[in-house]
Amino acid sequence: MSEDNLEIMVDKNMKQSSRNSLWQELKNAIRGSDADYTQINLGKAVFLLAVPMILELIMESTFAVVDIYFVGTLGASAVATVGLTETYLFLLYSIGMGLSMAVTAIIARRIGEKEKEKAGITAVQAIFIAVLISVPFAVAGIFFSKELLALMGADAWTLEHGYRYTQWMLGGNAVIMLLFIINAIFRGAGDAAIAMRVLWIANGFNIILDPVLILGLGPFPELGIEGAAIATNIGRGIGVLTQLYLLFKGGKHIRVLRSYLHLNREIISRILRTSLGGVGQMIVAMTSWIFIMRIIAEFGSQAVAGTTIALRIMMFTMMPAWGMSNAVATLVGQNLGAKQPDRAERSVWITGFWNMAYLIGVAVVYFIFSESLVSIFTDETEVISIGALWLRIVSYSYFVYGWWMVATQAFNGAGDTVTPTKINLVFFWLIEIPLSYIMAKTLGMDVPGVFWAIFIAETSVGLFTLWLFRKGKWKKVQV
Repeated sequence: MSEDNLEIMVDKNMKQSSRNSLWQELKNAIRGSDADYTQINLGKAVFLLAVPMILELIMESTFAVVDIYFVGTLGASAVATVGLTETYLFLLYSIGMGLSMAVTAIIARRIGEKEKEKAGITAVQAIFIAVLISVPFAVAGIFFSKELLALMGADAWTLEHGYRYTQWMLGGNAVIMLLFIINAIFRGAGDAAIAMRVLWIANGFNIILDPVLILGLGPFPELGIEGAAIATNIGRGIGVLTQLYLLFKGGKHIRVLRSYLHLNREIISRILRTSLGGVGQMIVAMTSWIFIMRIIAEFGSQAVAGTTIALRIMMFTMMPAWGMSNAVATLVGQNLGAKQPDRAERSVWITGFWNMAYLIGVAVVYFIFSESLVSIFTDETEVISIGALWLRIVSYSYFVYGWWMVATQAFNGAGDTVTPTKINLVFFWLIEIPLSYIMAKTLGMDVPGVFWAIFIAETSVGLFTLWLFRKGKWKKVQV
């Protein structure tokens, strides 16, 4: 055999080995790995955690897109009902996500310290807190749904027919809260593959039940927009039951025993203290969206519908970016627990680069195909125009947004949830909301003025957060 032929064979074998290795790692990521994320190669660690988190969130956003597709067949007012209800759900999400940040940070820190029993006990206390928090939202949704919608400027159709959607979504919010918290437990422990499978199950049922209950397929009654909410509650309820079964059965990194089922005031206090910053952080961000939607609602249901559809498209396309960002939270928490702050920081820069590259690609798609994307969900010309404009404007900020997502999750994974809260307070409440009103109403730019104000505020907050991350104070936080 000639030397040239030998080199060709070696090269082919190396490429084949590389492909086999990548395929094996992909299978490990989906199946779940028992790897120690404080020891293995950082690129591999990011991959093993990010892949299931991305797939988990893609399924979540797939459901959001499918849901709005079927609701869209009921008209602009039905889509607006979903959008207005979600402004209140955003408040619930803000609490659930803020609490999740604390839970992920504390669980990750205990796993990094090799304290698996303490991690399991912490998980139980987090579940107790989640159930308690869901009660006031359920009461508000069941008894005051019409009043809540009227407060947001809902039209006559929504107040007469759409309020039942709000009743179901807020009344059954416990399943949403528990999905957030228990999956945060699995992610913090490094069992991201379990969190992925749970959401695939929950949202798989949602996707199947959505058309069945909305349109009344087969023996089922035609429930319209109310059917969408019932489908969501059933699907997510099944997801929560699956989570509890797997948590007690035990994953590769965490397990809850019956002996852990008791209140621990010290741990509850630690979770609440750590979560205050996260909850505040998310409340500031989410309530700012309530004010934004209230401004947009003054321009009619078509404006709300276009914005709602665009937001669902954004949720779908951004889930891989959030998956990578969530991986950072776990890596930062576990590596700080293992006393490796420099390794924690390197994980942020590696993931940030991947995130930026992905979102630049998404931005190009938004800019070129904005109208085509929105027209999938509606044929109303004005709704398409508004949604497409929002996608084009937001595409300009994605270069910075990718870094902002990762840097923020680094703070949260370290347990420093207060710093992002302060940042959000300034940029969202003191800049974004007033600027939106001024540009839309005072300057007469209407809905485009709101979109440009959001672009300015979120680009600015991204640059400032990255600058603050580089200062490194987050490495010294104790949880």
